[in-house]
Amino acid sequence: MTTRTDAPTRREQILKEAARLFAERGFHGVGVDEIGAAVGISGPGLYRHFAGKDAMLAELLVGISERLLDGGRRRVAESDGDPRALLAALIDGHIDFALNDRSLITLHDRELDRLRDTDRKRVRQLQRQYVELWVDAVRATYPELGEPDARAAVHAVFGLLNSTPHLGPAGALTSHGSTAALLHRLARGAFAAAGTGVRGA
Repeated sequence: MTTRTDAPTRREQILKEAARLFAERGFHGVGVDEIGAAVGISGPGLYRHFAGKDAMLAELLVGISERLLDGGRRRVAESDGDPRALLAALIDGHIDFALNDRSLITLHDRELDRLRDTDRKRVRQLQRQYVELWVDAVRATYPELGEPDARAAVHAVFGLLNSTPHLGPAGALTSHGSTAALLHRLARGAFAAAGTGVRGA
């Protein structure tokens, strides 16, 4: 995800606080007034930005899926056909998400089924396209891996990288940089092990 240098809009502030509160206390455990208070506006004032909590949840979960796919496609376009560089860039991009948007991982795991069917299907569609970018990059880097094994390896690495909500509070991490580097080594090691396992079979 691209690092922003401009100040977040009020709408973005609302979404950030909604994600944090939903992740901490559950969708039904948070009221509109509490979200409003977190950004310094009245609860009813939120309705100038969103139709309600359902709309916030949909924008959060559809939005992050769109951003991950857009970021992945951008990295493909910038890779100059180097599969190893592309795979490294995809891993780094996902680690950036996993460390900076931990509440959205929790939110996805707990609340995806609360979305309307159309929004949930949209999330799944975006996720499938994102997975395909990774599968192609993995198979180009490790051509000995068949499609089913490459796909399984991608999902396993997602499970590894998306474990960040279980690492404790952000302040408990040694540092963003060292944690990112560790996750990158673990992800590359998992893919390498998958390829080596096929060669050694």
